[in-house]
Amino acid sequence: MKILVLNSGSSSLKYQVIDMDTEEMLAKGYFERIGQENSFLTHTAHGQKQKFEHSAKNHEEAIQFVLDRLTDSDYGVIKDLSELGGIVHGGEKFSNPALITEDVIKQIEICSELAPLHNPAAILGIQACKAIVPDMPMVAVFDTAFHQTISKERYIYPIPYKYYKNYSVRKYGFHGTSHQFVSDRVAKLLNKDIKDLKIVNCHLGQGASICAIQDGKSVETSMGLTPLGGIPMGTRSGDLDPSVITYIMKKENLTAEEIDKVLNKESGVYGVSGVTPDFRDIEIEAKNGNEQAQLALDNYHYLVACYIARCVVAMKGIDVLTFTAGVGEKARGSRQAICEYLGFLGIEIDEKLNDELNGEEAEISTKDSKVKVFIVPTNEELVIARETAKIIQSK
Repeated sequence: MKILVLNSGSSSLKYQVIDMDTEEMLAKGYFERIGQENSFLTHTAHGQKQKFEHSAKNHEEAIQFVLDRLTDSDYGVIKDLSELGGIVHGGEKFSNPALITEDVIKQIEICSELAPLHNPAAILGIQACKAIVPDMPMVAVFDTAFHQTISKERYIYPIPYKYYKNYSVRKYGFHGTSHQFVSDRVAKLLNKDIKDLKIVNCHLGQGASICAIQDGKSVETSMGLTPLGGIPMGTRSGDLDPSVITYIMKKENLTAEEIDKVLNKESGVYGVSGVTPDFRDIEIEAKNGNEQAQLALDNYHYLVACYIARCVVAMKGIDVLTFTAGVGEKARGSRQAICEYLGFLGIEIDEKLNDELNGEEAEISTKDSKVKVFIVPTNEELVIARETAKIIQSK
């Protein structure tokens, strides 16, 4: 079985084709700037990367162009599309992947206000696929599902209980597919049963979250009702004193929509540094003496370490610390700074080895470290494909 995994953004489309018999990635690509005049596709297959300048007015045109590339006789990898899957927000409605129906789409739409940057884009991708290949079954894999094992006393917010009962206001967590993949992978690397491990995984990218994984299950995570909560990110604030929000709204005379934009798109390391949301640029500025850039990094490292400690409390211990996603896999300085805060837990990393690695899978802890520390490149698309295969095979 070959599965096409789609991950739609508001103006982008990522995809992979995976042969589930071998779990080999046959092709991958990234369609950028959908809806703009200068849209283009970067497509990789058969060991070759190609760039196609192609105007796509909407997701339907982009997906049609992708399908044409995938089935092309020269650089295509498939003749028939088996399944389509995507990452969307499931709220409390979905704790497992689901075959996409009109009812499922409606439920995703209902949850869109909880994930305004993700769900509308996912729906665009689903509707586009329905228009192009209406008879093909599609599967939705929910990024919140992995966190459905978090206990109620940990996901409930200390606000009037009626808001939970009436509006399902609670912690949900995100990046579930990534946390699941990395925890499974590190257990294999250690040749241990995942049920015997207490793992804290740090998914650190433009979006970022920390997750405590015990017995192979999520027991605590940093993101909350929406992907805005938890640690600071590229442009997202993470957790704040709630009064900060109302105070700024009054001072600046902002609407709810305007403050939401500030917190989602103008905050995080970008907001503090005043540079860009890109950690690489902020690191360069910090090295050149930009105090705000250095402050943004220092604040970020401290708060990530604090949430790792919170996850250790949730599990009453830790065996493995893992770093994944763009920053986690490639930001050597960030890994070292975060781990320096955690020395009291017996965490020690090999600084020389840490400096040499740039995204490679490897253990970076010293022999004397009481906690194993790993870099594990994530593969969310493979998790989606695996879950999709289960759904199809059970039909």
